[in-house]
Amino acid sequence: MTRVALIHALAHSVAPINAEMARAWPACERMNLIDDSLSSDLARSGRGLDAAMHQRFEALAAYAEGTGAQAVLFTCSAFGPCIDVVAARRPHMPVLKPNEAMVAEAVATGKRVGLIASFAPTLVSMPAEFPPGMALRTRLAEGALEALNQGDTAGHDALVVDAARWLQQQGCEVIALAQFSMARAEAAVRQALDLPVLSTPASAVRVLRQRLGA
Repeated sequence: MTRVALIHALAHSVAPINAEMARAWPACERMNLIDDSLSSDLARSGRGLDAAMHQRFEALAAYAEGTGAQAVLFTCSAFGPCIDVVAARRPHMPVLKPNEAMVAEAVATGKRVGLIASFAPTLVSMPAEFPPGMALRTRLAEGALEALNQGDTAGHDALVVDAARWLQQQGCEVIALAQFSMARAEAAVRQALDLPVLSTPASAVRVLRQRLGA
């Protein structure tokens, strides 16, 4: 049986990717690792993705690989450079950043993309994952993550919709939701704006299946 490790920095990322895996790839065995101090430490430290943070990601990946995982999917979008290093050390197995597939889909549209995040450091690291010269605008859905942390899912979704409306007003033709925890707002954004909306879980599962030949 294929075994995939899902490594999370936010507790809210666990449900969206597991739901998509269960829907689209039920035969795959899922292993969930979560360190929800990664995001808070990154936000609080002011040191960015330093050597200590890189080591933490290497330790998580090594543990997952040691349990027999044949691939690793990180669901934390603010840590791209750390994940790149982990992947470079493991050419023998797929190690995916959460946004790879979604970014590829967004680029393929050839349209002006509006990128929304609810975790501010994501908007520091993630734009570099798009090709230079890409027509990209970003927007922080301020307060959305806090609302989700307090169990206010409707408030979270409304703040994401507000951010999407702002991006539409700036001329964006496609909306991309940067974090797994935001996938729950996809339908609300699509209904409110009548624009294409991309989220990360479905794209990530599709790529994993392709790379593992499933």
